[in-house]
Amino acid sequence: MRSSTTVRRASALVLTALLAAGAVTGCGGSDSDSDSDGSSTTEQVATAGAPVGIATVSPEDADTVLADPPEDLVVLDVRTVEEFETGHIEGAVMLDFYRDDFQEQLSTLDPDVPYLVYCRSGNRSGQTLSMMQQLGFASAVDIDGGVVAWEQAGLPLVR
Repeated sequence: MRSSTTVRRASALVLTALLAAGAVTGCGGSDSDSDSDGSSTTEQVATAGAPVGIATVSPEDADTVLADPPEDLVVLDVRTVEEFETGHIEGAVMLDFYRDDFQEQLSTLDPDVPYLVYCRSGNRSGQTLSMMQQLGFASAVDIDGGVVAWEQAGLPLVR
């Protein structure tokens, strides 16, 4: 019987492998994230076969992960309560980015389980990824373009 830590690490590795196999881009995708050849640092890590722990993925790649999620995957919506109530990804838990104690609440989450993070457009979730990286989270990915891009890709929301 495997320990829960082993299962969590295996889940994080499965998520990492799925993301490395997909189109992985650097958080935010700005020119400042790119090397001189135009590829992002995260893309280079993924193509080198190294694990990608913190990354941004397309809505389609996120949907692929959700179709066969790692056992402990947490879908984290960092929008407001009002935004969450207008529609969210099935199974998502909400943690309002605008709460005064957001970073403190974020730090209480298990850093060893994989996370799929999103907001409305990718701004708040991108900032959340940076915080998660600083807090030592092992595996967290952001949906590029947030729930707006998710809906534009024709993917479902729970209302």
